[in-house]
Amino acid sequence: MIAKKVIVRGRVQGVGFRYFTKQLADKLGVTGVVWNASDGSVRIEAQADETVMIDFVNGVKVSPSPYGRVDSVESEIIPIDESRRVFKAI
Repeated sequence: MIAKKVIVRGRVQGVGFRYFTKQLADKLGVTGVVWNASDGSVRIEAQADETVMIDFVNGVKVSPSPYGRVDSVESEIIPIDESRRVFKAI
């Protein structure tokens, strides 16, 4: 199991990005949370098996939203949060 904080920049707010990210996470079995940040980026804290996390981050890089555009994705490993059982869009 691995956990990551992901910062996504581009046209990612107001285009359904969080909703489609949640759908991708649910499909892959990823737990965590996604939210809009005040700087216009979208922040994600996610956890899954390492191979699943690779697929999830790759899916986010190409924008799960058909209306979005991803310009950059930064990620870093964070501690696992055992209390996260689902993926939430807030």
